[in-house]
Amino acid sequence: MFGLSALFLARFQFAFTVGFHIVFPAFSIGLAAYLAVLEGLWLKTGRGAYLDLFKYWLKIFAIVFAMGVVSGLVMSYEFGTNWSQFSQKAGPVLGPMLAYEVMTAFFLEAGFLGVMMFGLNRVGKGLHFGSTCMVSIGTLISMSWILSSNSWMQTPQGYIIDEATGRFLPKDWLQIIFNPSFPYRLVHMGLAAFLCVAFIVAGVGGWHLLKARREGREPSEQVRLMFSMAMWLAAIVSPIQVLAGDTQGLNTLEYQPAKIAAMEGDWESEGRAPEILFGIPDMETETTKYRVELPLVGSLILTHSLDGKVPGLKDYPKEMRPYSPLLFFSFRIMVALGMLMALVGVWSLLLRWKGRLYDSKLLHRVALLMSPAGFIALLCGWITTEVGRQPFTVYGLLRTDESASPVALGSIETSMVAFVIVYFIVFVGGMGILLNAFRHEPHNNEEGPDEHQPHMSAGTTQVSHHPRSHSLAE
Repeated sequence: MFGLSALFLARFQFAFTVGFHIVFPAFSIGLAAYLAVLEGLWLKTGRGAYLDLFKYWLKIFAIVFAMGVVSGLVMSYEFGTNWSQFSQKAGPVLGPMLAYEVMTAFFLEAGFLGVMMFGLNRVGKGLHFGSTCMVSIGTLISMSWILSSNSWMQTPQGYIIDEATGRFLPKDWLQIIFNPSFPYRLVHMGLAAFLCVAFIVAGVGGWHLLKARREGREPSEQVRLMFSMAMWLAAIVSPIQVLAGDTQGLNTLEYQPAKIAAMEGDWESEGRAPEILFGIPDMETETTKYRVELPLVGSLILTHSLDGKVPGLKDYPKEMRPYSPLLFFSFRIMVALGMLMALVGVWSLLLRWKGRLYDSKLLHRVALLMSPAGFIALLCGWITTEVGRQPFTVYGLLRTDESASPVALGSIETSMVAFVIVYFIVFVGGMGILLNAFRHEPHNNEEGPDEHQPHMSAGTTQVSHHPRSHSLAE
């Protein structure tokens, strides 16, 4: 296929499947937490709009969760087919951690997901709320195990290497799980998931606010409420995410300085280094062309000192350097979108203070345009993280070209074509369903996924806990 090597195609195939998959777990993590908050607020305040929003976004969650499962299933097989050497050598460490995810997060989600989806009118309110919280906690636990595994690949510790087989054997599980980069990446990823959902909810709310204005009517209470909640979340989380990213950068500088040099486009180690805002890194000439830079700012950001020394790619052999052009731009796209999200959050606070949060067409249009910003930033962040680890799968210890399976190029080409076709169908179909769901405005007496169920067997009685059947209907 176009003269590409089997190793490159194996890497591209895994990057392709992960890129499709990661969007949906991030969406599920943030949305599950949002659903728990909505149901908790409904139970506390009795306000029906919270319940309507819960039902509206519960249907979205069902679609997203299903797409996440479908898109992620194939990755476990890719480890065996394309990365058997990696699985053999790192399996004693990573295998148990993935098993722990199944034993904790997956069983927790599987046990309570059905109650959350279909039990609102069938179990007690407290039990249903507890189920929603358990699903939300399950998504966070799942994220923690996956990030711990991936972070160990970035900053490995707590292992010994079997001299006969070259396998990584666990020595200290606490060191393995809580490896040096894990806490920083856990916070950064969790906040990213919340921002993804904040701007999707804001985008949907902004769309319906604009639509109501075009139709010359007042937007529904539910639309105003979800837009307000999304803007609160954006205003609070975005600045925290900037700080979390800064701390992760300091951690990366300590443990993966070559990655930092590639991200920054720096070739020479120097103190009082500038921050390159724009440029084109050239791996052949070992320069960054067309530089637009701010004096001293590079050292200030990376070391919190104007005199701090930052690493350069020339400090490392050519075969040990990450590919700087891709890292340089993916990192800057992520940072730029993060700053834009923070600015939108601050802007919303100003408009809220002026009493114009629901009247500003410009804010609503910006919210609509920014709705995919969290996911784009997330993907760029993962590109930065994973490409920056190259040329290793386990940083500094196991090279990528030593991790691949001895698979023929034709086999990978065939599976690559199949994956592209299947993922395209799944993604386009899923996005079509989601966009159609977003097109409908949340309203009073919103129907949930459990509204149209088969008749129950004889002898069972459905007990309604819908608030409209009680005092809120008055």
